Amino acid sequence: MKYLVTGGAGYVGSVVAQHLLEAGHEVTVLDNLSTGFRAGVPAGAAFVEGDIRDAAKWLDASFDGVLHFAAFSQVGESVVQPEKYWENNVGGSMALLAAMREAGVGTLVFSSTAATYGEPERTPIRETAPTRPTSPYGASKLAVDHMITSEAVAHGLAAVSLRYFNVAGAYGAYGERHDPESHLIPLVLQVAQGRREAISVYGDDYPTPDGTCVRDYIHVADLADAHLLALTAARPGEHLICNLGNGNGFSVRQVIETVREVTGHPIPEVAAPRRDGDPAVLVAAADTAREKLGWNPTRADLAGIVADAWEFAQSITREH
Repeated sequence: MKYLVTGGAGYVGSVVAQHLLEAGHEVTVLDNLSTGFRAGVPAGAAFVEGDIRDAAKWLDASFDGVLHFAAFSQVGESVVQPEKYWENNVGGSMALLAAMREAGVGTLVFSSTAATYGEPERTPIRETAPTRPTSPYGASKLAVDHMITSEAVAHGLAAVSLRYFNVAGAYGAYGERHDPESHLIPLVLQVAQGRREAISVYGDDYPTPDGTCVRDYIHVADLADAHLLALTAARPGEHLICNLGNGNGFSVRQVIETVREVTGHPIPEVAAPRRDGDPAVLVAAADTAREKLGWNPTRADLAGIVADAWEFAQSITREH
């Protein structure tokens, strides 16, 4: 099968592209490299440097489906530059859907997010939970989900949206290299590498066992497995939405302690005030993905996730 992977030079997109290649598929990566990296494009994939708003230039009937990762994803930035997120995430996705319709490509797997839910009323979070995003980033992703539902109903699109919780880890040569970095595990690893003096702990008085926020971490390779299963599960005229998570959470302090154990480095902590909009617990109920996709995460061990991320972080440092 032949697939277009938008945003395939980024973290999750590159890992999924590599998984597709290993499964014997033909892959074309479309990425403008605004946040992705040319080195992130797997060696076996064709690469087009371009914008998703111009997808019609490259998308034709020879493609069997599209996996759509191309988006800006910084929550804080989206608050101060909402127009950037509406134009790219929503406008770009609208153009991509039009290009798919024109080319007769009828299958889509969309990289959505738990940010569509906002602050949950209860955990674990199910797909039936109210969607009340607290940032333009989350709102932009929810808008695309609504667009996809309409496209499925009106034009028979076969679509699956996968709502990620906290993605972490690495897969061989493909891992997390955001700039700036905002995710906890790579930030703590930067402390272990001596690139950062200490890790800030934002709030230690939450109603959790150790007072710090609890999050659901999912290995990026488990996430990639779900995307390949979603391609098979997609049905014309249907838009399936699945949460992806391990169903259990780890606190900020548990993550820091695990990094200490894995790397053998001391990790100084600095207490900081709570951040606005940080819920105490965000954990996924992934029953739908298990039932509808046949998905079962096998890399749920936090130490293993951190070890893979640590190995990748060191390889990137050696490159420079």
